[in-house]
Amino acid sequence: MKKLLILLALGATLTTSCSQSERPEQIRSTIQQVLAAQTAAWNRGDVTTFMQGYWQSDSLVFIGKSGLTYGWQPTLDNYRRTYPDAATMGQLRFSNLRITPLGSDVAQVVGRWHLARPAAGDLTGHYLLIFRRINGQWVIVADHSS
Repeated sequence: MKKLLILLALGATLTTSCSQSERPEQIRSTIQQVLAAQTAAWNRGDVTTFMQGYWQSDSLVFIGKSGLTYGWQPTLDNYRRTYPDAATMGQLRFSNLRITPLGSDVAQVVGRWHLARPAAGDLTGHYLLIFRRINGQWVIVADHSS
């Protein structure tokens, strides 16, 4: 009897946690919304709001052509230093998105970025993002952009 009660309790716990998980299409949609909000913020010249899509933690990792950067604030500082004004920032476009949920709380995104910058020259590259759901929010915890 005791074993049966434990199995029933375990089953109820697993059913509850599974029913609270987002389906893959919901995860993809939510992450697309984060990326769309980032794009809109970037295209307004608002780097701080763009950074709201990133995990505000010292454990955030950004890998770019200059090497590794750890932490939200150092990543923001790098963006501000590299893109000091709206003209240098240009207009951002993401394309070739491939959003792959790896579990109920983690996903990877592969894609291409393009900055249209008439005065400074266009820039383009590819990226791999790792998103995690932390405190109910999907945020980038690792960014490898080239």
